[in-house]
Amino acid sequence: MATHRVVLIPGDGIGPEVTAAVTRIMEAACAPIQWVERRAGLAALEGGQDVLPQETLDAITQHKVALKGPCTTPVGKGFASINVQLRKRLNLYAAVRPVRNLAGVPTRFTGVDLVVVRENTEGLYSGIESEVTAGVVTSLKVATKTACERIARWAFAYASRRGRREVTELIIDAGCMRLVQDPARFDVLLMENLYGDVVSDLCAGMVGGLGIVPGANIGDDGAIFEAVHGSAPDIAGQGIANPLALLMSGVMMLNHLADTRGDAACRRVAQRIKEAYNRALADGKKTRDLGGDLSTDVFAQAVIERLPA
Repeated sequence: MATHRVVLIPGDGIGPEVTAAVTRIMEAACAPIQWVERRAGLAALEGGQDVLPQETLDAITQHKVALKGPCTTPVGKGFASINVQLRKRLNLYAAVRPVRNLAGVPTRFTGVDLVVVRENTEGLYSGIESEVTAGVVTSLKVATKTACERIARWAFAYASRRGRREVTELIIDAGCMRLVQDPARFDVLLMENLYGDVVSDLCAGMVGGLGIVPGANIGDDGAIFEAVHGSAPDIAGQGIANPLALLMSGVMMLNHLADTRGDAACRRVAQRIKEAYNRALADGKKTRDLGGDLSTDVFAQAVIERLPA
Protein backbone atom coordinates (compact mmCIF):
# COMPACT_ATOMS: atom_id res chain seq x y z
CA MET A 1 0.00 0.00 0.00
CA ALA A 2 1.31 3.44 -0.94
CA THR A 3 1.94 5.89 1.89
CA HIS A 4 1.25 9.60 1.48
CA ARG A 5 3.29 12.20 3.35
CA VAL A 6 0.92 14.86 4.71
CA VAL A 7 1.84 17.98 6.68
CA LEU A 8 0.18 18.03 10.11
CA ILE A 9 -0.28 21.38 11.87
CA PRO A 10 -1.73 20.70 15.35
CA GLY A 11 -2.26 24.41 16.03
CA ASP A 12 -2.84 25.75 19.53
CA GLY A 13 -5.62 26.05 22.09
CA ILE A 14 -7.70 22.90 21.63
CA GLY A 15 -5.81 22.16 18.41
CA PRO A 16 -3.33 19.63 19.80
CA GLU A 17 -6.12 17.74 21.62
CA VAL A 18 -8.42 17.35 18.62
CA THR A 19 -5.47 16.64 16.34
CA ALA A 20 -4.29 13.82 18.60
CA ALA A 21 -7.79 12.32 18.57
CA VAL A 22 -7.99 12.49 14.79
CA THR A 23 -4.57 10.96 14.17
CA ARG A 24 -5.47 8.18 16.60
CA ILE A 25 -8.63 7.39 14.62
CA MET A 26 -6.71 7.58 11.33
CA GLU A 27 -4.16 5.11 12.65
CA ALA A 28 -6.89 2.73 13.85
CA ALA A 29 -8.49 2.90 10.39
CA CYS A 30 -5.12 2.09 8.76
CA ALA A 31 -5.02 5.35 6.80
CA PRO A 32 -1.98 5.27 4.47
CA ILE A 33 -0.60 8.52 5.89
CA GLN A 34 2.84 9.51 7.16
CA TRP A 35 2.59 12.75 9.09
CA VAL A 36 5.11 15.57 8.72
CA GLU A 37 4.46 17.79 11.75
CA ARG A 38 4.95 21.55 11.54
CA ARG A 39 3.87 24.52 13.65
CA ALA A 40 1.86 27.70 13.14
CA GLY A 41 0.07 30.26 15.31
CA LEU A 42 0.85 30.70 19.01
CA ALA A 43 2.53 27.31 19.08
CA ALA A 44 5.08 28.62 16.59
CA LEU A 45 5.56 31.94 18.41
CA GLU A 46 6.10 30.18 21.72
CA GLY A 47 8.74 28.07 20.00
CA GLY A 48 10.61 31.17 18.88
CA GLN A 49 9.37 31.10 15.29
CA ASP A 50 7.22 33.40 13.18
CA VAL A 51 3.45 32.99 13.45
CA LEU A 52 3.63 31.25 10.07
CA PRO A 53 7.14 29.78 9.77
CA GLN A 54 8.75 29.46 6.36
CA GLU A 55 9.51 25.82 7.08
CA THR A 56 5.78 25.17 7.43
CA LEU A 57 5.07 26.81 4.08
CA ASP A 58 7.96 24.90 2.51
CA ALA A 59 6.63 21.59 3.82
CA ILE A 60 3.16 22.21 2.40
CA THR A 61 4.68 23.27 -0.92
CA GLN A 62 6.72 20.06 -0.99
CA HIS A 63 4.05 17.58 0.08
CA LYS A 64 1.03 19.37 -1.47
CA VAL A 65 -1.45 18.38 1.27
CA ALA A 66 -1.89 19.46 4.89
CA LEU A 67 -4.28 18.78 7.78
CA LYS A 68 -4.50 21.82 10.04
CA GLY A 69 -5.90 22.22 13.52
CA PRO A 70 -7.18 25.60 14.74
CA CYS A 71 -4.47 28.27 15.10
CA THR A 72 -4.60 31.56 16.98
CA THR A 73 -3.50 34.75 15.25
CA PRO A 74 -2.50 37.26 17.97
CA VAL A 75 -4.83 40.25 17.84
CA GLY A 76 -3.59 43.84 17.90
CA LYS A 77 0.08 42.95 17.50
CA GLY A 78 0.52 43.47 13.77
CA PHE A 79 0.11 39.82 12.75
CA ALA A 80 -1.82 39.01 9.57
CA SER A 81 -4.37 36.19 9.71
CA ILE A 82 -2.66 32.82 9.40
CA ASN A 83 -5.47 31.44 7.27
CA VAL A 84 -5.41 34.41 4.89
CA GLN A 85 -1.62 34.16 4.60
CA LEU A 86 -1.81 30.46 3.77
CA ARG A 87 -4.48 30.97 1.13
CA LYS A 88 -2.65 33.82 -0.57
CA ARG A 89 0.90 32.50 -0.40
CA LEU A 90 -0.08 29.03 -1.59
CA ASN A 91 -2.77 30.28 -4.01
CA LEU A 92 -5.50 28.15 -2.43
CA TYR A 93 -8.30 29.88 -4.29
CA ALA A 94 -11.22 27.51 -3.59
CA ALA A 95 -12.68 27.23 -0.09
CA VAL A 96 -14.94 24.19 0.17
CA ARG A 97 -17.41 23.71 3.04
CA PRO A 98 -19.74 20.67 2.90
CA VAL A 99 -22.76 21.05 5.20
CA ARG A 100 -25.22 18.25 5.98
CA ASN A 101 -27.55 17.03 8.70
CA LEU A 102 -26.13 14.27 10.88
CA ALA A 103 -28.15 11.58 12.62
CA GLY A 104 -28.14 12.18 16.35
CA VAL A 105 -27.73 15.95 15.97
CA PRO A 106 -31.27 17.37 15.95
CA THR A 107 -31.81 20.80 14.38
CA ARG A 108 -34.79 22.79 13.19
CA PHE A 109 -33.84 22.06 9.56
CA THR A 110 -33.82 18.62 7.92
CA GLY A 111 -32.63 17.32 4.57
CA VAL A 112 -29.69 19.74 4.39
CA ASP A 113 -26.88 18.43 2.17
CA LEU A 114 -25.10 21.26 0.40
CA VAL A 115 -21.60 22.51 -0.37
CA VAL A 116 -20.46 26.13 -0.22
CA VAL A 117 -17.69 26.83 -2.74
CA ARG A 118 -16.13 30.21 -2.01
CA GLU A 119 -13.59 32.25 -3.97
CA ASN A 120 -10.71 32.62 -1.57
CA THR A 121 -8.34 35.31 -2.82
CA GLU A 122 -10.23 38.47 -3.81
CA GLY A 123 -13.22 40.57 -2.74
CA LEU A 124 -12.92 42.66 0.41
CA TYR A 125 -10.28 40.26 1.74
CA SER A 126 -7.77 41.45 -0.85
CA GLY A 127 -6.37 43.75 1.83
CA ILE A 128 -6.15 46.85 -0.39
CA GLU A 129 -7.02 49.60 2.08
CA SER A 130 -6.13 53.22 2.68
CA GLU A 131 -7.01 56.12 4.94
CA VAL A 132 -8.03 58.87 2.51
CA THR A 133 -8.37 61.45 5.26
CA ALA A 134 -8.53 61.42 9.04
CA GLY A 135 -11.30 59.06 10.13
CA VAL A 136 -12.14 57.89 6.59
CA VAL A 137 -10.90 54.48 5.43
CA THR A 138 -11.58 52.83 2.09
CA SER A 139 -11.31 49.13 1.26
CA LEU A 140 -11.35 47.89 -2.32
CA LYS A 141 -13.55 44.95 -3.27
CA VAL A 142 -11.48 43.33 -6.00
CA ALA A 143 -12.96 41.04 -8.66
CA THR A 144 -10.89 39.97 -11.65
CA LYS A 145 -12.13 38.05 -14.66
CA THR A 146 -9.36 35.49 -14.16
CA ALA A 147 -10.29 34.67 -10.56
CA CYS A 148 -14.04 34.69 -11.20
CA GLU A 149 -13.76 32.31 -14.13
CA ARG A 150 -11.31 30.11 -12.24
CA ILE A 151 -13.58 29.56 -9.23
CA ALA A 152 -16.64 29.06 -11.44
CA ARG A 153 -14.90 26.38 -13.51
CA TRP A 154 -13.63 24.73 -10.31
CA ALA A 155 -17.11 24.67 -8.77
CA PHE A 156 -18.72 23.10 -11.84
CA ALA A 157 -15.92 20.52 -12.12
CA TYR A 158 -16.34 19.70 -8.42
CA ALA A 159 -20.09 19.30 -8.81
CA SER A 160 -19.58 16.98 -11.76
CA ARG A 161 -16.98 14.84 -9.92
CA ARG A 162 -19.15 14.51 -6.85
CA GLY A 163 -22.36 13.73 -8.72
CA ARG A 164 -24.02 16.92 -7.54
CA ARG A 165 -27.13 18.09 -9.37
CA GLU A 166 -26.93 21.88 -9.44
CA VAL A 167 -24.68 24.91 -8.94
CA THR A 168 -26.45 28.04 -7.72
CA GLU A 169 -25.49 31.71 -8.08
CA LEU A 170 -28.04 34.17 -6.66
CA ILE A 171 -28.13 37.79 -5.55
CA ILE A 172 -26.97 37.52 -1.95
CA ASP A 173 -30.04 38.94 -0.21
CA ALA A 174 -32.42 36.68 -2.12
CA GLY A 175 -30.10 33.75 -1.58
CA CYS A 176 -30.03 34.23 2.21
CA MET A 177 -33.81 34.48 2.36
CA ARG A 178 -34.25 31.27 0.39
CA LEU A 179 -31.66 29.50 2.51
CA VAL A 180 -33.55 30.11 5.73
CA GLN A 181 -36.84 29.24 4.06
CA ASP A 182 -35.64 25.86 2.81
CA PRO A 183 -31.92 25.03 2.78
CA ALA A 184 -32.68 21.54 1.43
CA ARG A 185 -33.42 23.05 -1.99
CA PHE A 186 -29.74 23.94 -2.50
CA ASP A 187 -26.90 21.69 -3.63
CA VAL A 188 -23.70 23.62 -4.48
CA LEU A 189 -23.50 27.34 -3.71
CA LEU A 190 -20.89 29.31 -5.68
CA MET A 191 -19.93 32.50 -3.84
CA GLU A 192 -17.46 35.35 -3.72
CA ASN A 193 -15.12 35.69 -0.77
CA LEU A 194 -16.93 37.71 1.91
CA TYR A 195 -20.41 36.38 1.14
CA GLY A 196 -19.06 32.84 1.09
CA ASP A 197 -17.47 33.37 4.49
CA VAL A 198 -20.72 34.59 6.02
CA VAL A 199 -23.04 32.10 4.30
CA SER A 200 -20.87 29.07 5.06
CA ASP A 201 -21.13 29.84 8.79
CA LEU A 202 -24.85 30.50 8.41
CA CYS A 203 -25.29 27.09 6.80
CA ALA A 204 -23.20 25.45 9.53
CA GLY A 205 -25.60 26.86 12.10
CA MET A 206 -28.48 25.13 10.34
CA VAL A 207 -27.05 21.68 11.02
CA GLY A 208 -25.61 22.09 14.50
CA GLY A 209 -22.68 24.49 14.33
CA LEU A 210 -19.04 24.72 13.32
CA GLY A 211 -18.12 21.73 15.46
CA ILE A 212 -19.59 19.32 12.90
CA VAL A 213 -18.62 21.01 9.64
CA PRO A 214 -15.34 20.33 7.78
CA GLY A 215 -13.44 22.68 5.51
CA ALA A 216 -10.79 22.76 2.83
CA ASN A 217 -8.77 25.36 0.94
CA ILE A 218 -7.70 24.03 -2.44
CA GLY A 219 -5.56 25.31 -5.29
CA ASP A 220 -4.07 23.88 -8.45
CA ASP A 221 -0.93 22.75 -6.64
CA GLY A 222 -1.89 22.16 -3.03
CA ALA A 223 -4.66 21.77 -0.46
CA ILE A 224 -5.13 22.40 3.26
CA PHE A 225 -7.92 20.67 5.18
CA GLU A 226 -8.97 22.21 8.47
CA ALA A 227 -11.55 22.55 11.18
CA VAL A 228 -13.27 25.88 10.65
CA HIS A 229 -13.97 26.60 14.32
CA GLY A 230 -11.60 28.57 16.50
CA SER A 231 -8.88 27.48 18.90
CA ALA A 232 -11.17 27.91 21.97
CA PRO A 233 -8.40 28.68 24.51
CA ASP A 234 -11.02 28.88 27.27
CA ILE A 235 -11.49 25.09 27.20
CA ALA A 236 -7.98 24.09 26.12
CA GLY A 237 -6.45 21.32 28.19
CA GLN A 238 -9.77 20.16 29.65
CA GLY A 239 -10.21 17.24 27.28
CA ILE A 240 -13.75 18.20 26.29
CA ALA A 241 -13.26 19.61 22.78
CA ASN A 242 -15.13 18.03 19.89
CA PRO A 243 -12.69 16.55 17.31
CA LEU A 244 -15.42 15.83 14.75
CA ALA A 245 -14.91 18.86 12.48
CA LEU A 246 -11.21 18.07 12.10
CA LEU A 247 -11.98 14.37 11.63
CA MET A 248 -14.48 15.18 8.88
CA SER A 249 -11.86 17.43 7.29
CA GLY A 250 -9.49 14.47 7.41
CA VAL A 251 -12.06 12.40 5.52
CA MET A 252 -12.18 15.15 2.89
CA MET A 253 -8.39 14.99 2.74
CA LEU A 254 -8.42 11.23 2.14
CA ASN A 255 -10.95 11.63 -0.67
CA HIS A 256 -8.78 14.37 -2.16
CA LEU A 257 -5.77 12.04 -2.11
CA ALA A 258 -7.88 9.37 -3.80
CA ASP A 259 -8.91 11.84 -6.51
CA THR A 260 -5.52 13.43 -7.14
CA ARG A 261 -3.24 10.44 -6.66
CA GLY A 262 -5.46 7.63 -7.84
CA ASP A 263 -5.28 5.76 -4.55
CA ALA A 264 -8.51 3.82 -3.97
CA ALA A 265 -7.27 2.76 -0.52
CA CYS A 266 -7.65 6.36 0.67
CA ARG A 267 -11.28 6.42 -0.42
CA ARG A 268 -12.00 3.13 1.35
CA VAL A 269 -10.51 4.43 4.59
CA ALA A 270 -12.44 7.70 4.23
CA GLN A 271 -15.70 5.77 3.87
CA ARG A 272 -14.94 3.58 6.89
CA ILE A 273 -14.26 6.60 9.10
CA LYS A 274 -17.37 8.37 7.85
CA GLU A 275 -19.54 5.34 8.61
CA ALA A 276 -17.96 5.08 12.06
CA TYR A 277 -18.62 8.66 13.16
CA ASN A 278 -22.13 8.54 11.67
CA ARG A 279 -22.83 5.42 13.78
CA ALA A 280 -21.33 6.99 16.88
CA LEU A 281 -23.56 10.06 16.63
CA ALA A 282 -26.64 7.98 15.82
CA ASP A 283 -25.90 5.93 18.96
CA GLY A 284 -25.86 9.11 21.04
CA LYS A 285 -22.10 9.21 21.50
CA LYS A 286 -21.51 12.96 21.60
CA THR A 287 -19.30 15.58 23.20
CA ARG A 288 -20.72 18.34 25.37
CA ASP A 289 -21.16 20.89 22.60
CA LEU A 290 -23.64 18.52 20.94
CA GLY A 291 -25.57 17.76 24.13
CA GLY A 292 -23.58 14.71 25.19
CA ASP A 293 -21.10 14.12 27.98
CA LEU A 294 -18.14 12.41 26.29
CA SER A 295 -14.59 13.66 26.51
CA THR A 296 -12.46 14.15 23.43
CA ASP A 297 -10.68 10.82 23.93
CA VAL A 298 -13.82 8.85 24.76
CA PHE A 299 -15.55 10.14 21.64
CA ALA A 300 -12.52 9.14 19.57
CA GLN A 301 -12.67 5.66 21.09
CA ALA A 302 -16.40 5.44 20.29
CA VAL A 303 -15.59 6.15 16.64
CA ILE A 304 -12.77 3.59 16.61
CA GLU A 305 -15.05 0.91 18.07
CA ARG A 306 -17.49 1.46 15.20
CA LEU A 307 -15.03 1.26 12.33
CA PRO A 308 -16.36 -1.28 9.80
CA ALA A 309 -14.21 -4.37 9.27
